Amino acid sequence: MPRTPLGALGAAALLATAALACSDASAPADGPALARSSFTDGPTVTPQNSGTTNRLIGLDALNQRVVWAAGSAGTFTVTTDGGETWRAGVVPGAEALQFRDVEAISAREAYVLSIGPGTESRIYHTTDGGATWELQFQNQNPAAFYDCFAFWNQKRGFAYSDAVAGRFPVIRTTDGETWQDIGDNLPAAQPGEAGFASSGTCTATQGGQQGWIVTGGAAEARVLATTDGGDTWTSYAIPIVQGTAGAGGLSLDFRDANRGILGGGDLERESAVLPNVARTSDGGQTWELATPTPFGAIFGLSYVNKAGLPAVVATGRLGAAWSPDEGDTWHVLEGLTDYWAVDFANQNAGWMVGGGGRIVKLEF
Repeated sequence: MPRTPLGALGAAALLATAALACSDASAPADGPALARSSFTDGPTVTPQNSGTTNRLIGLDALNQRVVWAAGSAGTFTVTTDGGETWRAGVVPGAEALQFRDVEAISAREAYVLSIGPGTESRIYHTTDGGATWELQFQNQNPAAFYDCFAFWNQKRGFAYSDAVAGRFPVIRTTDGETWQDIGDNLPAAQPGEAGFASSGTCTATQGGQQGWIVTGGAAEARVLATTDGGDTWTSYAIPIVQGTAGAGGLSLDFRDANRGILGGGDLERESAVLPNVARTSDGGQTWELATPTPFGAIFGLSYVNKAGLPAVVATGRLGAAWSPDEGDTWHVLEGLTDYWAVDFANQNAGWMVGGGGRIVKLEF
């Protein structure tokens, strides 16, 4: 039987109909509680008009004014005024593609990544606010399936693909224009190991050299980490639900060089409350379980303030919740379903995007 790319599996499972049943979760019974953030109330949630009705999946809040989002049917949308107005468009030649990730560089410059087998996995780049787009990379390996990418700065980044023949064909750019395969720098892949293209957050970066990839779909879910810009990578075990084609890590974020959080689930049991949140304090070398999110599988999560506070917002197709203490406790955000991605510029400027082109702004 041919391998099913986990990104494709994720897309099918994420679109399946499922019931939502969620409530606040209590703190773990053991382990010291982390310092809580200063937030005592949940965020103010304000719907905004994205300018499109196509599903939005990729999201990058560059700052409190400039935000890019992207999604199905080759769609992108951008705001330069904090979401008061959004300008949507379609990348020419990408009308049949799904953009699952976007990386914002400025109000005028951004990269988008489309998923899919073979030539459907592509990277486009704009330097004029989306008026024109350049196709920078088009995958030629029919077995590869690129899920997400991350950048250290406007010129340096990497993109992650599901495993092919025991190898991850990860690509990297150092000039913001050309992409080279660095798959030989990574550990060998397990059979079936892959990424989830659920929100463009299966990769993350910090500073100028640190980067992470979270995987699933294999016997063991892992985090692959680099501290030298992608020249070398090390594999670390993670304790969340794993061991099947639909299970593992879907999203991760870091608030500094050492402290990070990841979320996942099992897309074949999407509504089940399973061990799906873990955090690290040593740059991803070791991970400890936190409290599961009350709505089931996490598609995307984001720290509210990258400056050091431990508050986190997590979202999935079946619900959303926020935590003041890095996953010790979760509080449901009522009425927010079918939102796939979340990202914060700061505690006063965060966004969630999802089905039907919906965008909401979150302010703590």
